Amino acid sequence: KMDFLCEILQALVALAALGLIVLLIVAHVTAGMVSLLRHEKEKYFVTSSGEKEPFPSLHDPHSRELSVVIPAYNEELRMPDMKQIAHVISLPQKQSPSFTYEVIVVDDGSKDKTTEVALRYTRRYGADKVRVLTLVNNRGKGGAVRMGMLSSRGKVILMADADGATKFADLDKVEAGLKDLNPKPENMAISCGSRAHLEKESVAERSVFRTFLMYGFHFLVWFFCVRGIRDTQCGFKLFTREAALRTFSTLHVERWAFDVELLYIAQCLKIPIAEVAVNWTEIEGSKLVPFWSWLQMGRDLLFIRLRYFTGAWKLGSPHKTD
Repeated sequence: KMDFLCEILQALVALAALGLIVLLIVAHVTAGMVSLLRHEKEKYFVTSSGEKEPFPSLHDPHSRELSVVIPAYNEELRMPDMKQIAHVISLPQKQSPSFTYEVIVVDDGSKDKTTEVALRYTRRYGADKVRVLTLVNNRGKGGAVRMGMLSSRGKVILMADADGATKFADLDKVEAGLKDLNPKPENMAISCGSRAHLEKESVAERSVFRTFLMYGFHFLVWFFCVRGIRDTQCGFKLFTREAALRTFSTLHVERWAFDVELLYIAQCLKIPIAEVAVNWTEIEGSKLVPFWSWLQMGRDLLFIRLRYFTGAWKLGSPHKTD
């Protein structure tokens, strides 16, 4: 009887080993390489007078104090009320007269009139302050944020969600977090807005199933990729220009789990990361479908680790976009 149990155990171990080998092979073979190629139409923005001008490159020296990148997908209805843009426009009143900034709205291949609505801000405030980058095809939130980052002029660059769930009043908090890291001499640092302090309240308001998915995702993030950051998914993150170039040039995941790979890259490169508590409000109209999106993110987390482990993905040097 004992021999029979040992044989079963050996068979299970062999089966598990075989499954792991197959998974490693699948992860390696199906790994897509990072593509920074742009469609010809994505290389230009439209000015307030309707003329086309080329976007700058993240490789260029900064010419603005702050860039704000806002990904948008099918936001035609919410865009007219987008308080994010209005808040950024009012920033110079609170800063020194020499403070310079820009907002880049990235239309992620929307099927509605998101670009047309966003261009109203360009006509109102000028293309030097508000630019619209329209992607020909939908890349996913991560892909949209990356293309916006690579087109920015800021010394520091903020990614912020279009829905305004985190208010721009919290910009001072993430800025302070960035400065506390003392990013010199390489000027590499990332300051992440965090909703971790609101977790108990959110658990009380969520269903048991969604709470289970949330904690399951947190465990997978900790187990496979990122440790020491309680909230990897808050869409309010501030980067030094150098840190943005280093991380977004390497990024592969373009959908919902891109934040995790971004922070995984940063930790592997020993880029300092701060986590700063910010206010957050639940906004209707989320594009996230709970079960399937979490399932996709769980798969992405596993493949992120496996693909870097097998060498299918590498932490390469930043290279210019075409």
